[in-house]
Amino acid sequence: MSTRIEKQIMVNVPVSVAYNQWTQFEEFPHFMSGVKKVEQLTDDRLQWVAEIGGVKREWEAKIVAQEPDRRVAWAATEGATNAGAVTFEDVGGGQTTIRLELEYEPEGMIEKIGDKLNVVEKEAEGDLKRFKEFIEDEGYATGAWRGSVAGDTLGSPTVTDAAASRGDSGKAGISGKAAAAGVGVAAAAAAGVAAAAGNKKSTDTEATTVDVPVVPVEDTTPPDVTPVVGGAPVDVAPETASERPLGEPFDQTNGLTDTTGDSDGLAASDTRSAVERDEDDRTADGYMPPGSRPGAP
Repeated sequence: MSTRIEKQIMVNVPVSVAYNQWTQFEEFPHFMSGVKKVEQLTDDRLQWVAEIGGVKREWEAKIVAQEPDRRVAWAATEGATNAGAVTFEDVGGGQTTIRLELEYEPEGMIEKIGDKLNVVEKEAEGDLKRFKEFIEDEGYATGAWRGSVAGDTLGSPTVTDAAASRGDSGKAGISGKAAAAGVGVAAAAAAGVAAAAGNKKSTDTEATTVDVPVVPVEDTTPPDVTPVVGGAPVDVAPETASERPLGEPFDQTNGLTDTTGDSDGLAASDTRSAVERDEDDRTADGYMPPGSRPGAP
């Protein structure tokens, strides 16, 4: 499938000056950014080397029609398949309109991606602007070829006129810098496709946002109830019999307070019987037996 480009620009020089400069094909690299080299083999045969969209291409073109101050038309005979024409129109006042018509067939993945990104079209537009700056700065042509080439092509040639170059991939090549540029173009295109796909997916499926309340975590650590005496904590015996230290008597009251002191179940408690305590109380200092207190019966 071919791509056709049409661009035009007006330059502030007479038509003969614009035409004469355009026929200096070997000077094209001075204002055509993608063109690396043009060699004029004969009056009607040109050898081209270009690097456009990251791809280095070579082709040989035949001038199929050339009329001084009017038109130059060409078609590729091998290499990159392309054809076209440049026409010049005197609009008066020392000004000339230049019209470029180009048709080409992109080959390979990188060229096809570049074609989708309009790389060649942008190059053509930029080349015409640079030609305008070049010829207007000089004010005169650096050379001229005023010969004519008679041909059957009246309008702009198409890729059909360049059919001899189709399928000729031997002239294609990618150098280091060109490959890097080509990969950049391919990556940009791939990113664009991925972004488009992502946008479509996000459009087709709307995401639902759910607000989840933040619930504070309650501290369930039991408070420290260790008794403190004189600023220092006091050890408390374990609550269960299985956790009691060895040598500590069993609490026969099952945790109930032993008011008689028979068995508290604690090592530090008074383990005397009531009779023993009563006997000790009688012998304690200051003990007064019943009936011995003053005024007692």
